[in-house]
Amino acid sequence: MKKTSHIENTGKFPGLNVNEGVAQPPSINPYLKKRIKRSQYTTDEYIDGILAGNISILSQAVTLVESINPAHQQQAQEIIERCLPYAGNSVRIGITGVPGAGKSTFIEALGTHLVKTNHKLAVLAIDPSSVRSKGSILGDKTRMEELSIAKNAFIRPSPSTGSLGGVTRKTRESIVLCEAAGYDTIFVETVGVGQSETAVHSMVDFFLLIQLAGTGDELQGIKRGIMEMADGIAINKADGNNVEKSKLAARQFQNALHLFPKPASGWEPKVLTCSAFHKLGIEEVWTLISDYITFTKQNGFFDKKRQSQSKYWMYETITEALKSSFFHNPTIEKLLEHYEVELCQNKVSPFTAAHHLLDEYFNRQK
Repeated sequence: MKKTSHIENTGKFPGLNVNEGVAQPPSINPYLKKRIKRSQYTTDEYIDGILAGNISILSQAVTLVESINPAHQQQAQEIIERCLPYAGNSVRIGITGVPGAGKSTFIEALGTHLVKTNHKLAVLAIDPSSVRSKGSILGDKTRMEELSIAKNAFIRPSPSTGSLGGVTRKTRESIVLCEAAGYDTIFVETVGVGQSETAVHSMVDFFLLIQLAGTGDELQGIKRGIMEMADGIAINKADGNNVEKSKLAARQFQNALHLFPKPASGWEPKVLTCSAFHKLGIEEVWTLISDYITFTKQNGFFDKKRQSQSKYWMYETITEALKSSFFHNPTIEKLLEHYEVELCQNKVSPFTAAHHLLDEYFNRQK
């Protein structure tokens, strides 16, 4: 009798037949090729690639800038310093708005219009990081299908990592690299309207606020802080039954803007309506931005603002460096654990603990 693995196939069970199963496939895909390591470029190779407009090398350079590895940071700073003479020739536009306002759709609509008119566009899209896992989806490219395949467009999603205003600390350096690569227009998309949008405002030339109509009390969208920073407002999704509501919201926002002090630029912020989905009013928004750039360059505010921004980021960099030095000091790390225990036991106040830690840190720096 033929040997089988199933007793049912023996003569004891006439009429029964169990077929042999399929062999268990290996847990590792045999077709999986060995992962190819990313090329490690020298600083000169990075510079040559960036200036030549090589998107692959530009992407790796941005990754280098975002890295927290000290060795990467040193090389990144060298690259940025050597790219500075070739930077500064773009129009930097910050785009913000409440979640769901259609920022990504708007960026694709405006960006597609720009690349079709021979502009080179770089989009630095900031994705919110999870407070718990610290991770980000980085899925902005999936919502910009048409723009992501455009030849003259570069889209780079980056995690916010809890930065103020939803903008990474490294975004300004990324702008320099993109400008050196020949991009004449830079979009910086923020996470959304939060406690402060100072970070994005301090690195762009034009600050655009995307708003919605028909979502309830229109005055809820008029917040003094964000409105005072806006150089222009676009009421998005002005299509279908929402057209009249959008026009009404535009008038309300325009009236509210008159209540604020005149901006230092001398420019009077304007409110427009558009539909990013249907690509309506997009050209008018770009005309508004172009008019602002021309106006501020003629009165000297454009250059003055960029000089002020450079000073701001110098001080911000100093603050970040001091903060990093403090928290990575071995002595301070041990003392922090000690004071955390005492705080939980109500043996010391938060302010006293902070002063003791700072005194210890500065005494050791002497």
